[in-house]
Amino acid sequence: MTKERKAGVLLPISSLPAPYGIGTMGESAYRFIDWLKAAGMKLWQVLPLLPTNYGDSPYQSCASDALNYYFIDLDALEREGLLEKADYAFLDWGADPRRVDYEKLFLHRAEVLKKAFARFDRTASDWKKFLKTGKYRDFALFMSLKSKFSYLPWTEWPEPYRLCDEKTIGAFMAENGDELEFWQFTQYLFLRQWNALKAYAHENGVEIMGDMPIYVASDSVEMWKYRGELFLLDEKGAPAAVAGVPPDAFSADGQLWGNPVYDWEKLKGNGYAWWHARIDYALTLFDILRIDHFRGFDRFYAIPAGAADAKEGEWLKGPGAALFEGRKGRPIVAEDLGIIDEGVRKMLKETGYPGMKVLEFAFDGNPDNDHKPSHYGENCIAYTGTHDNEPLLSYIEGLDETARRTFEEDLRRECGAAKVPVRAESASALCKTTIRLLFSGKSFAAVVPMNDLLCLGKVARINFPSTVSRENWSYRFKKSELGKRAAEWLKALAEKYQR
Repeated sequence: MTKERKAGVLLPISSLPAPYGIGTMGESAYRFIDWLKAAGMKLWQVLPLLPTNYGDSPYQSCASDALNYYFIDLDALEREGLLEKADYAFLDWGADPRRVDYEKLFLHRAEVLKKAFARFDRTASDWKKFLKTGKYRDFALFMSLKSKFSYLPWTEWPEPYRLCDEKTIGAFMAENGDELEFWQFTQYLFLRQWNALKAYAHENGVEIMGDMPIYVASDSVEMWKYRGELFLLDEKGAPAAVAGVPPDAFSADGQLWGNPVYDWEKLKGNGYAWWHARIDYALTLFDILRIDHFRGFDRFYAIPAGAADAKEGEWLKGPGAALFEGRKGRPIVAEDLGIIDEGVRKMLKETGYPGMKVLEFAFDGNPDNDHKPSHYGENCIAYTGTHDNEPLLSYIEGLDETARRTFEEDLRRECGAAKVPVRAESASALCKTTIRLLFSGKSFAAVVPMNDLLCLGKVARINFPSTVSRENWSYRFKKSELGKRAAEWLKALAEKYQR
């Protein structure tokens, strides 16, 4: 990964202002790349591209390496002759252009894509070559079975299917060849559109930074088919423990994520082959890969299965830097936020991966706060906030008088040291000042979430951790917001601070 100074914008694909319910890899994505180029930005950071499950979170996916067919652009398929406008243009994709309606997508998207599949030439050589790889066969089987059983969790399927009985599954596959091919077709379409979009980004000097969750959902193909090879199980084959984080100043009960945790001893026995394949695959999709919850590779918090909250958990030993042997020097970024101790710092040093700094965490009156720009060096990516943060504007507006004064004093002190001009007459002005400070810093990359760039409030929050809500993962931006004025302001900053 080249460490030249650069800047970028964090914008989930789902948040792009496209028609038909959700952002896609279509026209709006290409125009966003044009906008990034005009703004002097060299980086577009996206969230995981994985299919969403219950709760709509891309960090709780039904498959660790499948791709979200909601992002396939329907207008592009119409131009190819695989769809007609009448197949999709008049369906109810949701009433609010500001919000993704995942229920409507669930009802309509696959059915529309099945019409494209019916028109597709299945004798095409590249399609046959794609099928021969078998890359997405497990995902296709899992989704076909989900469809058969009304999308119930796999734990509620009839026993022969639940236990992956070889004879039962073989008979199902023989009888449902078209359905299995359809789900692989969704992955074929996604990759075709994604590779074209990525090539366009490269033509315009923009790299794409992706995201890989550390865990998969309990209702996933991995837990259904490979649980004995991957996860810590009890004597009945159910998760012995689930993931989360312990209580802290922000949550008295901690965070109970509910994902099955890995059996690292078992994975070590085959040289971490599953993890290596997963990382290598993700690096074919992205120019830079952010790995979520990186501290979980040093020690991970395991909560007894069935616990009501995260108070009862314990820290268990993970694989450490040994997992990343042979992958040092790859374009990987470690999400090292949260509880960071000497073990995590040692692992970061051994891998050499850049970590993350977040300015929303920086201005708390603590002179030793690692997130202050005066405290970090080049080997990190700095943000105003992440997808899990409250938008900076509403964060500032929500501070009480004492905390607001502390925020401003710390910000002024940091700006003074960096010779960055300060405007503080409003929360919006403080947002802009924070972004200027971010760009001035030493980090090799500076990334601004779109909601912070536009100084939007709490309505534009992407996610509130450990909650399930229609407001999570659903916010969408309007085309008019990606205007010339914001691009010119960003470009001036990028030029001033040599990004």
